[in-house]
Amino acid sequence: MRNSHQARRRHHGRSLTTVVLGCGLTLCASLASATTIDNTALGNEQDGRNWAAWGRTFSEQRFSPLDQINTQTIGRLGLAWSMEVPDVWNVSTQPLEVDGTIYFAAGYSVIHAVDALTGKLLWKYDPKVDPLKMRMAWGSRGMAYWNGKVYAGVQDGRLYALDAKTGALLWETLTTEPGDNRYITGAPRVFNGKIIVGHGGADFGQVRGYVTVYDAETGKQDWRWYAVPGNPADGFESPELEMAAKTWTGEWWKFGGGGTVWNAMTYDPEFNRIYLGTGNGSPWNHKLRSPDGGDNLFLCSVVALDADTGAYLWHYQTTPGESWDFNSTMDMVLATLEIDGKPRKVLMHAPKNGFFYVIDRETGRLISAEKLGKVTWADHIDMATGRPVEVPGARYEDGEALIWPGSGGMHNWHPMAFSPDTGLVYIPTRNLAGYYNDEGRDPKTWKMVPGDVLGLKGFFDDIPKEAGSSALLAWDPVHQKKVWEQPTPGATNGGVIVTHGGLVFQGRADGRFVVNDAKTGDELWSHDMGVGTQAPPMTFEVDGKQYVSILAGWGGAPSLLGSLSAQHGWVGRQYPRRLLTFALDGHERLPPSPAPIAKVEPIDDPAFVVDPKRAEQGKHLYSRCVICHGTAAVAGGYAPDLRASAIPLSADAFKAIVHDGGLLSRGMPVFPELSDEDLDSLRHYIRERARYEPSAWDQIKAIWNYVVLLIKMQLAKHGW
Repeated sequence: MRNSHQARRRHHGRSLTTVVLGCGLTLCASLASATTIDNTALGNEQDGRNWAAWGRTFSEQRFSPLDQINTQTIGRLGLAWSMEVPDVWNVSTQPLEVDGTIYFAAGYSVIHAVDALTGKLLWKYDPKVDPLKMRMAWGSRGMAYWNGKVYAGVQDGRLYALDAKTGALLWETLTTEPGDNRYITGAPRVFNGKIIVGHGGADFGQVRGYVTVYDAETGKQDWRWYAVPGNPADGFESPELEMAAKTWTGEWWKFGGGGTVWNAMTYDPEFNRIYLGTGNGSPWNHKLRSPDGGDNLFLCSVVALDADTGAYLWHYQTTPGESWDFNSTMDMVLATLEIDGKPRKVLMHAPKNGFFYVIDRETGRLISAEKLGKVTWADHIDMATGRPVEVPGARYEDGEALIWPGSGGMHNWHPMAFSPDTGLVYIPTRNLAGYYNDEGRDPKTWKMVPGDVLGLKGFFDDIPKEAGSSALLAWDPVHQKKVWEQPTPGATNGGVIVTHGGLVFQGRADGRFVVNDAKTGDELWSHDMGVGTQAPPMTFEVDGKQYVSILAGWGGAPSLLGSLSAQHGWVGRQYPRRLLTFALDGHERLPPSPAPIAKVEPIDDPAFVVDPKRAEQGKHLYSRCVICHGTAAVAGGYAPDLRASAIPLSADAFKAIVHDGGLLSRGMPVFPELSDEDLDSLRHYIRERARYEPSAWDQIKAIWNYVVLLIKMQLAKHGW
């Protein structure tokens, strides 16, 4: 770790914007009434003036006690100001606000500090991500604030702290290992003067998941906890990992095992515990990862650790022996609920697998669990054992399976919210199936190699816009039942917050910022954002006036979903990324922005002759491109649709961008490992996709295969 002096020297060379804007725009107002953000502030549910953490407070309820904006005044809500953020490509993050300054980490963790009343940029800091790690994810989803400092993780594995007033770099440290497959996109959490951060990466190769805790003032490492056991021959870091190793078989450590904590971490001040939501296995395929079975602890689990030492206390595994990317890295909300006439201190959790769990957070025992919607991989949760009762065939025992939900989950990272006023949890849900096929993969011979890190047959088809749907669901956690549900556009919807004003706020894929009545679900208000979003909003108060802010911009995971995401029309760099702030009686207007594209029109060069063999090679190489440019080369978000780009028509231009990094400044990763032959194969694949038009026979075959697979799943379910 670099010390403060070294960090400041590096900072002055990296981020002149911080110095110029920080000196030019004084922060006298915020200095006069500076709030100390510490355990007391983050544990205070009644003070809604600031939104200083990813979930607002330690409970992560995302409930604000503010009520100036309410069911009676909502008609007066209008735009107070907006700020364009043109130099970052992804804004799927929730802003923070402290003492009249809004902070957000956009793109590859570029932190912005903005005057909350005017929308003026105060300072900006760019950590300059390692270009080789740009290809692994879509950038930051959140940050942290503590004692006058702001913190963010970087996709290349660094964690850094800035002075909240000036943006000066105070310290940074590498939390991962040089050259590994780990990366950081989730928000760190701060408690007891410490900061905890996890990482992702289990979908990209050999990764063993862990979290690390650092001193929030200095960046010195305090403790680290591994989510899965390593090689038994090397010994175990803790007794619980020795216990966990008994739930694995084969040589799992050669694949890393997974279990990354890339999003969900919740601190509980009552018990001084940190709860971790752990991720999927690496590879996904359980048959390859642990060939003789086993639950594979602590994958897909809620794990409670002592916040001071990292000592293991208890765990609950939501998906034993997971084989579908059913992460438990979705948010965990703390509350006290009256259950069977008694107050229970609970943890509420809606992981990818489609069930809603209420867990006693003192003991880790399951209180209840029910399906949130269409779930076909398991019939129910056995309350005697706490285990899912799986449906035969779901583990693709015969080579393939179609189940609900798929790897995207019924609930993903987009946060839910809990209102102590209504007693309801508000969950952004999706209904999208998953197809799994491990044809040709034998546990005795399979090796994890680029292009086959999941242990599954590659998926190369476009995803039609009718393939999935989404909704905003109000759920009663005590009685485990739906209270109301409102459909939302497409298959991706934004995270939510709820307020004492009786309102649920959510940004949506169609470009609207929508407010629903928390009790009834009725839509009360909406405002055009000029572009879709999946970012969660937040609300705060300055000088007695309530404001609501949200980042809008269409990037991140929807980019890979092809036509399912492209249906909203936000394909290409021309659409805005912006921060919008609303207040009662706001009358500002958004800057003009392009209308959504109804359909992307591919371009072509008739002189380009597609070589089928080269195109097939390019199809497999395209796995490097899919998370940004979309499955089957059908773009779904910020990155351009390559079928409609002139760049792939020129070998020189294509190499300059893909191999040489010509568009690094616009978020395009560099791929120096690709040879000229590889690049040529990619160009042939893109041309093939640009000319592709499904025939009537192709459509009939697709429908027939789908029906046959559904019948096959039903036969397997009934043991036939």
